[in-house]
Amino acid sequence: MIELTRRWRVLAAGAAVGVAGVVGVTGQTASAEPLLPAPSVPGPVTVTQTVTVAPAVSPAAAPVAPGVPAAPAAPGVPAAVPAVATPAPVARTITPASSGTLAEFFKSKGVKMEPQVSHDFKALSIVLPMPSGWTKVPDPNVPDAFAVIADRSSTDLYTPNAQVVVYKLVGNFDPVEAASHGFVDTQQLQNWRPTDMAMGDFNGFPSAFIEGSYQSGSQVLNTSRRHILATAGPDRYLVSLSVNYSAANQGVSAAADAADAIVSGFKVSAPAPAAPPPPATPAPATPAPQAGLPQLLGLQG
Repeated sequence: MIELTRRWRVLAAGAAVGVAGVVGVTGQTASAEPLLPAPSVPGPVTVTQTVTVAPAVSPAAAPVAPGVPAAPAAPGVPAAVPAVATPAPVARTITPASSGTLAEFFKSKGVKMEPQVSHDFKALSIVLPMPSGWTKVPDPNVPDAFAVIADRSSTDLYTPNAQVVVYKLVGNFDPVEAASHGFVDTQQLQNWRPTDMAMGDFNGFPSAFIEGSYQSGSQVLNTSRRHILATAGPDRYLVSLSVNYSAANQGVSAAADAADAIVSGFKVSAPAPAAPPPPATPAPATPAPQAGLPQLLGLQG
């Protein structure tokens, strides 16, 4: 990780933006001693909007079999040696490239970038937290937009927003080498001033994260950007997040807190495997035919 300067977002003491869980809700820990309820402290609320989520699979708990004593080893037969655990692969170090944007890198490798849309997209699970008061918006100013959310209620001259774009990458390339170009396009922004930069693993995928401020017309904007080189089966994707708001909202502000919630809650992962179909209900057994009743023979008088 490359740490440059202190980040410009300062969170207020005692206040935090809560992000609702996508799958479960964590409750309070039970206590043996009854406690008087503490007065509630109002704070900013953040709900989570899931752009694409594959259903999680909860494996059924297998019944525990009663213990069975191990059979004694036969004389002259050595005991089995436990297998040695295979060490987990070490993530490769990503060295930032000094030139060449991601688009330029893929073009040089002959890789085609196919924009994806969120409707019926199931190749990856992408979670985009949506803070309270923010909404999904159609934004023609974002080329190849996968999802765009914004705070339309903001009174700032620049509307706080978050943008996600997803490209399917068709062609051969090294994902780690591609991630090394993740800083270049942001560093080319006018009057760019970085506050944080990092390259490394993100949920098992090579990734580049960069944030800072830049000049956009007459305004100075804060931006946080993450590029992820994700793999789903034989396919590869570029998933990019950009969170932006006015630099006039430095320090404690709703826009800064919302940006923190989005950046920290953004997730990209491989979809969960599909749940196996339930076992078929066996058809009822066909009853055996009953033997016919004997017929009485008539007697002649």
